[in-house]
Amino acid sequence: MFTFDGFFSLSIDWLQLKAVQLSNTLEVLAQAEVKFDSDLQGFRTFGGVNAGTKKQEFFVQPVMWVKALDMVLDRLVVQGADLSTVVALSGAAQQHGSVYWSKHGVQILGNLDPDKFLHMQIDDSAFTLTRTPIWMDGTTSKQCHEMEEAIGGKDRMVQLTGSKCYERFTGPQIRKIYQQRPDVYEHTDRISLVSSFLASIFLGSVAPIDFSDGSGMNLLDIEKKMWSQECLNSCAPDLEDRLGGLVSSIEVLGDVSQFFVQRFNFSANCKVVAFTGDNPSALTGMVLDISNSNHKAILFPPSLLKCPNSFRNGSLVRDKFKHAEGNNSWDYFSELLDSMPRGNFGNMALHFVNQEIIPNVKGTLRWNKDSSSSNPEAAKGVSKFSSPQTEIRALIEGQMLHRRAIASDMGFLFGENTRILATGGASANKSILQVMADVFNAPVYVQSATEAALLGAAYRAKYAMYLADEETQKLDPEDIESYYNFFHRLLPHHVQCVCEPSRDSHEIYTKMLTRWREMITVLMTQQQE
Repeated sequence: MFTFDGFFSLSIDWLQLKAVQLSNTLEVLAQAEVKFDSDLQGFRTFGGVNAGTKKQEFFVQPVMWVKALDMVLDRLVVQGADLSTVVALSGAAQQHGSVYWSKHGVQILGNLDPDKFLHMQIDDSAFTLTRTPIWMDGTTSKQCHEMEEAIGGKDRMVQLTGSKCYERFTGPQIRKIYQQRPDVYEHTDRISLVSSFLASIFLGSVAPIDFSDGSGMNLLDIEKKMWSQECLNSCAPDLEDRLGGLVSSIEVLGDVSQFFVQRFNFSANCKVVAFTGDNPSALTGMVLDISNSNHKAILFPPSLLKCPNSFRNGSLVRDKFKHAEGNNSWDYFSELLDSMPRGNFGNMALHFVNQEIIPNVKGTLRWNKDSSSSNPEAAKGVSKFSSPQTEIRALIEGQMLHRRAIASDMGFLFGENTRILATGGASANKSILQVMADVFNAPVYVQSATEAALLGAAYRAKYAMYLADEETQKLDPEDIESYYNFFHRLLPHHVQCVCEPSRDSHEIYTKMLTRWREMITVLMTQQQE
């Protein structure tokens, strides 16, 4: 029987790597973070990424993530964290990024020297590609079309993988490398996602990809829960051998590598649980009751197959406006947002700084109260609003209307029982959450802690240990607690309502939603001209 002494997790997004150690009762014992832009300036990232020379090209050097791992663990040790008490660890990472191991790199994993830093061993020689594409990269339109055509069209791709081909998804990215860098592909021994890459380092061997993160590749058959041979063949030859197997996100992969035992004092019995993407990990961190859901993407709690309903123009665009209009202060940004009434006097804006995923559009369009699609000249809108507060209000209302429109188009129904559960960094900003509540006409709930992806990884590690416990395995399957019930008992008040919709919200934003759709049509038409 396992003794629950503590759990450890890491979360890597595009800005930073974070780590947390939790007690058996899920209290935070220690935490640390490494910000890529400021703590690792030698890699010259902006927003945690490097821009390439081509339009829509973005990449990261995997060695940066390795060095960040060195640093975050050292910072925990300096704080006095006792990692020897950790029973199990897991993690989450930005989705759609890929890492290409050389044969030499795979060998290094199993022979790490505890007297040396990780980044001195897992260096550029460990990879066949030292500048790897990430979720922002949009340079694979050609490969997306080729993959869909090869299997019989877009509808067939949706039927198999749950989504059409997206430029940032890993399958098209792999195909691009196979086509443009055949030498790199030929010498690549294994391909990891960013999540399984981090798990591999802790495991000391290449870790399998979990179902949830794997569903964002255009390669996984979501009904059979295995790689689709049709999709693999449309992508690159001998790909399955390079990808390896698939596992549940609560699968125990093995014991932690001896490197971490000897260098950071982890227990030799500490288990490594499969790592997953940041979005599915955030869902597990929010401990949602999805037992009665009929959503086809759900396999079983807490393993989810991810539907492509994320957006490119979110936090990065808000950050640009914070710098440009809000004196680089979130407090002042919120003051400006709150100073304008709901509806913003008819001023609305679409800001797609990067090519958006849904809808597939890029550009900016501002409408004032006199703008309309019925008049070609008026449809062009205005170049800028008269005040910073108008700009900021138009940005946030536009973003929330975008989310609501897409959710509605995907079949989500909003009614009296609708609740919005917010996570991520912006969930700490009550002004933004109030706009969300008003636009969706629903109350907004948040966790007591905002790091849902990070906590979700630790929660999965704890639940995996519960399932692996000898006493649990003696139970009848129907007596084993579900993920939700297990954590609801431990965390009965883990979410709280922070915003209620205003009384006039439905009337205001129903009209604005119609106008938003007009603006999208205009912007898409302008893009095609």
